[in-house]
Amino acid sequence: MVKDKIAQLLQQAVVEAQKRGLLPPLAVPEVSLERPQNPEHGDYASTMALRLGRVAQTDPLVIAETIAGVLPPAEEVETVSVVPPGFINFILRGSWLAQQVEEILSARERYGDLDLGQGSRVQLEFVSVNPTGPLHVGHGRGAVLGSTLASILGAAGYEVQREYYINDAGSQIDAFYRSLYARYCQALGRPAEMPVDGYHGGYMVELAEDIVAERGDAFLALSPEEAIGELGKIGLAKVMGWIKSDLELLGVEFDVWFSEKSLYEQGQFERAMSLLRQGGYIGEKEGALWFVSTALGEDKDNVLVRTSGVPTYLASDVTYHYNKFLERGFDTVIDVWGADHQEHISRMKAVASALGVGPERLQIIIAQMVSLRRGEALLRASKRAGEIITLRELVDEVGPDVCRFFFLSRAASSQMDFDLELAKQQSMDNPVYYVQYAHARIASILRLAGERNIDYAQGDVALLVTEPELTLIRRMIQLPEIIEMAARNLEPHHLPYYAQELATVFHSFYKQCRVVSNDEPLTWARLKLVAAAKIILARTLYLMGMTAPEQM
Repeated sequence: MVKDKIAQLLQQAVVEAQKRGLLPPLAVPEVSLERPQNPEHGDYASTMALRLGRVAQTDPLVIAETIAGVLPPAEEVETVSVVPPGFINFILRGSWLAQQVEEILSARERYGDLDLGQGSRVQLEFVSVNPTGPLHVGHGRGAVLGSTLASILGAAGYEVQREYYINDAGSQIDAFYRSLYARYCQALGRPAEMPVDGYHGGYMVELAEDIVAERGDAFLALSPEEAIGELGKIGLAKVMGWIKSDLELLGVEFDVWFSEKSLYEQGQFERAMSLLRQGGYIGEKEGALWFVSTALGEDKDNVLVRTSGVPTYLASDVTYHYNKFLERGFDTVIDVWGADHQEHISRMKAVASALGVGPERLQIIIAQMVSLRRGEALLRASKRAGEIITLRELVDEVGPDVCRFFFLSRAASSQMDFDLELAKQQSMDNPVYYVQYAHARIASILRLAGERNIDYAQGDVALLVTEPELTLIRRMIQLPEIIEMAARNLEPHHLPYYAQELATVFHSFYKQCRVVSNDEPLTWARLKLVAAAKIILARTLYLMGMTAPEQM
C-alpha cells in the first residue's frame, strides 16, 4: 500500500536527519498516517513531528520542516508540505494514480488482498443461538457481523474457520424438550401443562403438530421420560433445520457445526477440569466445584459443577475454549456474542489465562440490540412470550442484501434502529439502492461499449488527468486500507461506509465526465477507469456478502 511506502520514507527521513545532527538522537516513534478530512490538505498527513516535538521540547514545525527537507523522492508522491502546528502532508502524483487503474484491472478480484495475517489460524464463532426456536432479528445482526468479518480476515491473509456452537445440552434444552412434550400431548387432545420455564411461542404448537402429522401418537406409548427424550431429539433437529435454512437465506455459511454435547461425550470436559485443577483454579465449596477466578483478578468465584453434579454453562464455556485453543490449536479465537453477555467478557478472559492462553488471543465482540421500526412504530420481539419477529420474516420483507448492509451500517458496539420503511425504498435515499445502483450504472456503461464493439484494451490511462477522474481513483485505491483497518480492529462497519463514499464519488464522476464520447482515446481510458471502479465496488459488496447487480 502507498500508505506503507510513505510511512517507510518518513521513518528513513527521521533516521537520516538524526545522522546529520539535524534532529536529536531520540527513539523514532511508530509512523502513523491519517487521511485529512479536507482533501485540500492532501492525501495523507503525519503527526510524527508533533510527537517528536513533545519529547524533544522543540517546536514541531521546525522538526516537520527538517524531516520534509531530507525526505527522499518517491514516484507516488507529487508534493510534500508542512502545515502548522507541525503536520507533514502528502499529495499523490496524478500520473501514478492513473497507473493504479491498470493495477486494479490486473489484480481484478484479488485487489485489496493483504498478507497481514500471514496464514495465522483464526476461529470465528458466531450466532450460536440455543436451538430452542427460530432466529430473530438480533441474531441476524450477529450472523452478518461474523460472516463479514470472516471474509475481511480471509482477504487480510488469515486462515479463518467459521463455527456455530450448538447448545444441545443444559437447562434451556431441557425446558425446550419438556415444552415440546406438553404441546405434543395437547395436539393429540391429552391434557398437559406447559412448564413454567418453558417456551410458549406459537412455533412450539406448530412444531408439535408437524411431529403428530409425521409420527402420529407413537410417543404416547412411551413413558414420559422416554417420550420427552425422543421428541426432544426430533424437535432439536427440526429447529436446527430452521436455523440453517434462515442463515442460508441471509447468505451466512459455517465450516463447522460444533455440538456442546460432544465436549462431555469425548472426555474433553474431564481434561479441561484437570488442567484447571493442576493450575490451582478449582476449589470445592458447599458441595459444588468452583472456578477460582478471584485468583485472576475477578470479583468473585464462579460455579463450574453444581451440587447436583450437573455442569454449568461456564463449565461448557471453559471446555469449549480448551478445545479451541489447546486441542485444535487456533492462534486467535473470536467470539461474537449478544448484548446480554457483556458481563461475561472479563470472566472468559480469566478462563483463557487459567488455561495458559494469553487473554489477548481471545477476542470478544458484543453485538448490541436491534430495534425494528415501521415509521414511528417500534416493533418488539420476545422469544419466550411468543411475540417473535423472526429473521426470516425480515429477510422476506426487505431482502438479504438490505439486511446485511443495514446490520453492518453501525459499529457492533452501537445499538441500532432498523428502519423498515427506508429499507424497502427503491430510491437514492436507501443506501443499499444507492450503492448497488452505482454498480449497475457501471455495468450499463460497459454493456453500451460492448454493443458498439468498442475495444478499450488499448486505452492509455495517462489520459486520466481531470479532478473527477483522479478523485475516483483516489477513493478506489483506499480499499486495501479499509480491509486492513477492518481486520486489525475487527470492525466490519467500515465497509458500508466506504461503499457509500465510493458510490458518491462515482455518481459525481458520471455527472461530470462523459465516458463514451467521440474522443476515442479518452473513451478507451475512461472505460478502463469505470471497469476498474466496477471491480472495486463489486469486491466491496462481495466482502459484505451482498450481490453486485448488473442492472436495476
